Amino acid sequence: MGRAERSWWPVLATVVLGVLAAATAWVRLGPEARGTVWAEDGGLFLRERLALGPIGSLLHPYAGYLHLVPRLVVDLVLLFPVPWYALVVSATCCLLTGAVCAGVFVLARDVVPSRPLRLLLAAVPVLLPTAPWEVSGNVANLHTFGLVLAPWLYAYRVRSWWGAGVLAGVAVLVGATEAQAVLFLPLLVLAWLPVRRDAGSARLLPLPVTVAALAAGVAQVVTALTTPRASAPGDPTATDVVAGWLLQTVGGLWDADVGSVAAAVVDAGWAVVAVPAVLLALVVVLGAAVAVRTGRWRAAVLAVVLAGGAAVVWTAALVANASADGRWSQADPGALLAATPSRYAAAAGMLLTGALVVAAAVLVDRAPGAVATGRRSAMVVRASRPGGPTAVVRSALGWCVVALVVTS
Repeated sequence: MGRAERSWWPVLATVVLGVLAAATAWVRLGPEARGTVWAEDGGLFLRERLALGPIGSLLHPYAGYLHLVPRLVVDLVLLFPVPWYALVVSATCCLLTGAVCAGVFVLARDVVPSRPLRLLLAAVPVLLPTAPWEVSGNVANLHTFGLVLAPWLYAYRVRSWWGAGVLAGVAVLVGATEAQAVLFLPLLVLAWLPVRRDAGSARLLPLPVTVAALAAGVAQVVTALTTPRASAPGDPTATDVVAGWLLQTVGGLWDADVGSVAAAVVDAGWAVVAVPAVLLALVVVLGAAVAVRTGRWRAAVLAVVLAGGAAVVWTAALVANASADGRWSQADPGALLAATPSRYAAAAGMLLTGALVVAAAVLVDRAPGAVATGRRSAMVVRASRPGGPTAVVRSALGWCVVALVVTS
């Protein structure tokens, strides 16, 4: 009986985490945002739901890709009185964001074993300073949180057929909602490695998620290739991509007031954001290198992929949408000071922060990468065990990164 009770504690803790994350997202929205029907929430998605019906609208493309979860949310919200529409949309979106946070907490356990650091990683979607700005609390940008969940979902090494079935369903929802999730499909390889030595069907446990993710990805690609987009594509210069990354993505990690970040740039030059960006990149590289050296190759891959994915997502947003390019490298001081947070930078910021937390978790963990037995193996482990001044400095650096994320 005691063992059965203890087995429920992880489930209960995960549910509590999801509820607290949802409550955090709700509070950070504020009463005005919670009570407002934004853009496609009350326009296109609702209009197409009424015109096409609950089934016909589900896989109807918009802006060149599928939006399965937002359309399901609109179906749900229509069960409530019309005057409640805005509040129910906001509440549902916050609950789904909390579910994403809980999902990251569970799915990241093989990469970030430390529960406190994994809790920090899971909280990133609701704690990012710019998250409430056009991203959280509305169905039009729910896909951003699906993008955050995708790498952890695809890389996870599932333990049971029940879990494989549940995660396959989640993979369909994520893949059929966020087209950019295809960027992380190569991480499905991690779900199969190392090759299981179990007899029978246990070796095929990753198959349901793999099939579901690939099917959803193919559906998004076909939709993108066969559906015209109304928005004009962008033609950003390399300097605009970098300047926007520094101002919006890196600056937005610590301050939702992009104008104040721009003021610092105007006063002291781009170095005020370029230097922190270089330091963040070095932290990710160092964390990945230490992970490789200590045998934590999953952590190394995730740190690099999350950071690289952040850069790709930001660049792709500017290439796909002319309206997303603020021409930051060419803007006059007045235009820079008037800048507001970009919803595209929020997605990149969540991925980049995730990479930093993974790297920090590696740096502060002084345990060896594997447990060895036998005299010879013990000698190898002792020789490779991190220790001495280098380990102290590395651990201090990791905790500094954690402190920066917590205080942002």
